[in-house]
Amino acid sequence: MRVFTNRGCIEVEDLADDIFNRVARKMPDLRSSYVGEPEKYFHGIAKNVALEHFRKRGRMIELPIQQPSRDDLEPFLKCLEECLAKLPRDNARLILLYYAKQRKAKIDLHKRMSSKLGLKQTALRARVFRIREKLRECILNCLGDAVGSNNMLPKDI
Repeated sequence: MRVFTNRGCIEVEDLADDIFNRVARKMPDLRSSYVGEPEKYFHGIAKNVALEHFRKRGRMIELPIQQPSRDDLEPFLKCLEECLAKLPRDNARLILLYYAKQRKAKIDLHKRMSSKLGLKQTALRARVFRIREKLRECILNCLGDAVGSNNMLPKDI
């Protein structure tokens, strides 16, 4: 259900039922041929069902997102600047560059970055994740515990 919710599907329960029905129909064959974790199998089926769902609907559902005002973002941006300044210069550059592009350009950039740093892309992602976690902690401390307890800071920062 999380796969469908994260992708913006509305009929989450119906799609989850569809997964269980599909797996139940294939169960006799799976018992003898499938090797691996059942959770991964279900997750793969969920991704395929979500793709089918959007193909049938013709387009993805756009959820209305309320944009925060500049005044709402100002304390966060100030803290972000302060926390970036506290990071080692190479880490600050790395995190800013990592998020500089979108879509295909982003993929190409990440490939070039990992190559230049002599890292596999998974290692680059792990490094960025660790830097991002330090930034997140610093920003939460900067903004104060009230903001953190209200979950005003997005998880992907």
